Amino acid sequence: QVQLVESGGGLVQAGDSLRLSCVASGRSFSPYGMGWFRQAPGKEREFVAAISRTGFTTYYGDSVKGRFTTSRDNAKNTVYLQMNSLKPEDTAVYSCGARGASDYRATPNADDYPYWGQGTQVTVSS
Repeated sequence: QVQLVESGGGLVQAGDSLRLSCVASGRSFSPYGMGWFRQAPGKEREFVAAISRTGFTTYYGDSVKGRFTTSRDNAKNTVYLQMNSLKPEDTAVYSCGARGASDYRATPNADDYPYWGQGTQVTVSS
């Protein structure tokens, strides 16, 4: 079993930056692919970013490419989402997901992540 806790959300203005963190506990973190997803009120969950076990492979959703960057520090059991040039349409609850045992690859599919955190709210004002 794994527990995920996100932090770093908040209220910012358009154009600002935020860095989200997701700390994993309960099992060794390093072998597994991790992903970030978001959900705004009344909308479906949207893929944001994913990162492989080593961090060498990353994927991004089209709406965040060039603005968001994901990274990980396996020694700290932590994955990060650096969000720059934030827009009001980035407003959502951001959640991190962890893949299952031996799943070291990054994937944009939410169904591939059996473990989820509670999420952190990001609100971007215009």
